[in-house]
Amino acid sequence: MIGHPGFENERNGFQNNNQKTEWADKMKIKVESEKIIKAVKKLEGIEIVLENFNDAKEAIQLILSRSGLFERQKAEKFKDVEVTSFQKYETTAVDYKMIFLLEFIFETDVSLDEKVSIIKELQDFFNKV
Repeated sequence: MIGHPGFENERNGFQNNNQKTEWADKMKIKVESEKIIKAVKKLEGIEIVLENFNDAKEAIQLILSRSGLFERQKAEKFKDVEVTSFQKYETTAVDYKMIFLLEFIFETDVSLDEKVSIIKELQDFFNKV
């Protein structure tokens, strides 16, 4: 495939003149429901039930606000966190794990290094609970 100057692959988040596309300000991670439940239990002492992505979004907002992970300057770098869900089947149709995709929508001036640092800190938190 021959490249043209000034045009980058849009899958890399860039288009003509190297301007970022809208989705370039987003990063996604996946988190098992059990890790979200354990994090809330650790922070608040309550065991929640996650039945859908709305429950997960509330839990994530609670985790972000109460964990101390995101001090004020990091919190100002976010526009929103979108949550979607899917089921991962282990062996049978009744043996599955609920997985949540967390899509962090950042302000446009946040560098890639800052995004990675913030996401890594959150993943480290989930891995420790």
